[in-house]
Amino acid sequence: MVSIQKKMAAEFFGTFWLVFGGCGSAVLAGNYINNTGVAFAFGLTVLTMAFALGHISGCHLNPAVSLGLLTAGRFDRRELGPYILSQVLGAAAGSLAIYLIASGIDSFSLAASGFACNGYGEHSPGRYNFLACAVSEIVLTFFFLLVIIGATDKRAPKGLAPVAIGLALALCHLIGIQVTNLSVNPARSTGPAIFHGGWAMAQLWFFWVMPAIGAVLAGLVYRGLFEEKR
Repeated sequence: MVSIQKKMAAEFFGTFWLVFGGCGSAVLAGNYINNTGVAFAFGLTVLTMAFALGHISGCHLNPAVSLGLLTAGRFDRRELGPYILSQVLGAAAGSLAIYLIASGIDSFSLAASGFACNGYGEHSPGRYNFLACAVSEIVLTFFFLLVIIGATDKRAPKGLAPVAIGLALALCHLIGIQVTNLSVNPARSTGPAIFHGGWAMAQLWFFWVMPAIGAVLAGLVYRGLFEEKR
C-alpha cells in the first residue's frame, strides 16, 4: 500500500519533469527543434515518468487525467485534491527552474518569449478564435484520456501503456501547438502563467475548464461503452 505522501511526491516530481522537459524545450530550444521537437519532448517526459513513477502514483501529472480517471471509476475521489495540489506545485517548480535558466542571458524577456504559455484568440500561436481553441482543447483532451483509460485497462497489453500514452501526448501536441500552444493539462498551463502574468493569467481559466470537459467526457464514454461489465 503506497502512502498518499509518496503518491504526492511522485506527482510533484513527475509534473516538474513534464513542465521542465516540455515547456523547457520550447523556451530554451524551440528555435532549434521547432514544434515537432517540442511535441516529442512532451511525449518523452510522460513516457519516461510513467516507467519511473507509474507504480507509485499512476503518473497522472495532470489534473485533467486525475479527473478523467475519477469519472471512469479508476481513481479514489479522496485523493483528487492532494494529487491536483502536487501537480500544480510541481508545474510551478518546473517553471521556476526554466525561468532561472532562461534568464541567464541578457536578451531573455518573459513577454517576448511567451514562456510557453497557452492562449486563445490573439494569444493563440496561429491566431485561432475562441471556439476553435475550445474545440481543440476538448477534443484533444478527450482522446488523450481515452488512450490513457484504455491503455491502462486490465484487458490491454501489459507493460506498453507508457509508450501509448507518451506517443498520444506527442500527437496531441503535433495537432494543437499552433492552435493554443497545446495544454490538455491545467497544471502545465498554470506553471508558466504564474511567471508570465498578464494575459496568460487572465486566460488561464480556459485551460482548466476545457481540458476538464474533455476529460470528464472521456471518462463517461469509456465507462459507459467500453468498460467490462461485471
